[in-house]
Amino acid sequence: MLWREGVTHALEGGLWLHRFRLRGEPWAHLVSSDRGALLKAGRTLGLRDEWLQYRPLKHPHSGERQEAWHWDLRGARLERALRLAGPRSPPASR
Repeated sequence: MLWREGVTHALEGGLWLHRFRLRGEPWAHLVSSDRGALLKAGRTLGLRDEWLQYRPLKHPHSGERQEAWHWDLRGARLERALRLAGPRSPPASR
């Protein structure tokens, strides 16, 4: 999923697992504008509610900032999130 598509999906209430590397270590943000869905997902991953981080995101199409939250994931929690997310789908052909 491209960054723009991921942000759009998250701001429409979906859950987006944004993977990246920090100092060579794999990390991910689990992002959404649906705080309730993120809290539910976090409980599945063994995360504490108070670890959820608020961060408004700029919508790629409108440029307006919208409310959004994310979890920081690494290590065993990232591996569990990846297993729950299932395989990546190939990019859609245009």
